[in-house]
Amino acid sequence: MRNLSMLTNPYNDDKDFDGCSIFGMMNVEGKRFSSRDPIKAIANMHERGNGLGGGIAVYGIYPQFENYYAFHIMYLSRDAKEKTDRTLATSFNIIYDEEMQTRPAKVIDPPMVWRYFVQPRKRRLGKMTADDYVTEKVMQINTETGKAFVFSSGKNMGVFKGVGYPEDVADFFCLEDYWGYLWTVHGRFPTNTPGWWGGAHPFNILDWTVVHNGELSSYGINRRFLEMHGYKCTMQTDTEVLAYAVDLLMRRQKLPIEIVTKVLAAPLWSEIDNMEPKQQQAYRAIRQTYGSLLMNGPFSIIVAHHGEMIGLTDRIKLRPLVAGTKGDFLYMSSEESAIRLVSPTLDKFWALRGGEPVVGKLRNPHKTTSLEEN
Repeated sequence: MRNLSMLTNPYNDDKDFDGCSIFGMMNVEGKRFSSRDPIKAIANMHERGNGLGGGIAVYGIYPQFENYYAFHIMYLSRDAKEKTDRTLATSFNIIYDEEMQTRPAKVIDPPMVWRYFVQPRKRRLGKMTADDYVTEKVMQINTETGKAFVFSSGKNMGVFKGVGYPEDVADFFCLEDYWGYLWTVHGRFPTNTPGWWGGAHPFNILDWTVVHNGELSSYGINRRFLEMHGYKCTMQTDTEVLAYAVDLLMRRQKLPIEIVTKVLAAPLWSEIDNMEPKQQQAYRAIRQTYGSLLMNGPFSIIVAHHGEMIGLTDRIKLRPLVAGTKGDFLYMSSEESAIRLVSPTLDKFWALRGGEPVVGKLRNPHKTTSLEEN
């Protein structure tokens, strides 16, 4: 592999710990739109990255396969693909598979990327839910060869990511051909973790995705807690624990977002001591139960899954995140300028408060259409 540092940082500049850009755009009526505005917005924050990672998550892009899990898998060797194909064939009904559409672009050493639409074999499920079964198989594939990685595994959505600026990753994956009602985008400036294809954002499990600006010093204890629940962290990047934590808390344990945010961005003990007795008791229980999932360190994140986009910063807001609305659109971004570029006039604009979520939801979660159909 070529020397990434010489290609992307020829002057050996110091690392920028305030770097990384995140952007989210959602149509709350479920109307699908093209990649034009999300990519235009993230490209406006070009200087927040260094070409070592970029990626996009899109929801509503596979309506013709909406009842099947869409696996996007990167392969670092032919042998890994052959082994993974055997695993998939014995574990799933494969409805359709293909090498993903790509084109030459300013990305670095792309792996082979393949797309599968699958359905779990019912006789193999036992007492497991389909989602739990898929999660188990994703963890198996990501660990059994060390050269195959499932970077997207949800229904009717997809993650596209790699080593390059996000606009170049979009070019590589031909994202102008995709339409979705919710887009999140990330431009990476790796700090203490490698810049490689699997380590780019978004991070995904099932239809949950996370893009993150910041650094998690709690990665070790977060990872150990999640491994007790069957998750395996293989992407060599601290943000991976956020995606799995959200899946555990919101999907498996069915906690509301108001509680989840108090786990990830918990109040200080001194703040809890000053609360009313009943509230104090509740917050103490959360801290004691989920202390190992406290995300320690600076972060701003956008979490997405079908029908919902959530913005959150750390308790003392060490990383920026702003939001705005215009008509049926909700925007979240590291910088106001990116939002204003695609929507110069807004109905509302605000900066998120530390530790307090902003949640956008589909008004009719069972209906999505294309803007060009209206």
